[in-house]
Amino acid sequence: MIFLGGVEFMLRIGVLNQFVIPFPSAVVLSFRRLFAEEQLLHRLLVTGVEALVASLLVIGFSIGIGMLLHRHRIARLAMEPWIAAAAAAPIVLAYPLFLVIFGRSSATIVAMGFVAGLAPALLKTLEGFLGVRKTLLNVGYSYNLTASQLFWKIQFPASIPTIFTGIRLGLIFTLINLIGVEFLINFGGLGQLINDLAERYDLPGVFATIVFVILVSVVLFSVLEWVERWLRPAR
Repeated sequence: MIFLGGVEFMLRIGVLNQFVIPFPSAVVLSFRRLFAEEQLLHRLLVTGVEALVASLLVIGFSIGIGMLLHRHRIARLAMEPWIAAAAAAPIVLAYPLFLVIFGRSSATIVAMGFVAGLAPALLKTLEGFLGVRKTLLNVGYSYNLTASQLFWKIQFPASIPTIFTGIRLGLIFTLINLIGVEFLINFGGLGQLINDLAERYDLPGVFATIVFVILVSVVLFSVLEWVERWLRPAR
């Protein structure tokens, strides 16, 4: 609050340019207008559905592919460098290709979010499976557990913290690219709203929407942490 008050004061005395940075008070007041006139909740629902579909795909494919690569060493050695390269690549720049394949639709947004989030989530999933302590595995062998029992009773529970770190990273990449593509193609929910407000030079609305996206992200990751604690084995 002190920081925002300082920004408000510097804007009013002309130290900061109000044509670049809006008054914090105007940003706060614009929330009511966004809900009433810009259908903020509906746009949140649109983006939320797209993010949910992309996130479920990221989680499912990262765990599934991670399991396969963990079991097949040659495939892991062949694919891991390419996965790492994909995690560092600016996937968002490939959106024209996805537009050609899927058209200007929600499918393009979901596909971009999925592709962007898969690589980092997959890398951490592999790290989690490979990082299971041999002591735990030896305990499983001593009880003559089958491969399936060993995985579900020891390897997967022991890997949960690292897997969820990867999921969080994947969802960060997913959300960034998803809203970025909505902005770029002017289609969808919150990203399209930011684009519309920016074209109207509605700076308070733009900043308010960005703050709203940040708040939604904080809530999402808080829920994800709760799920991780629920799944993590008791100590």
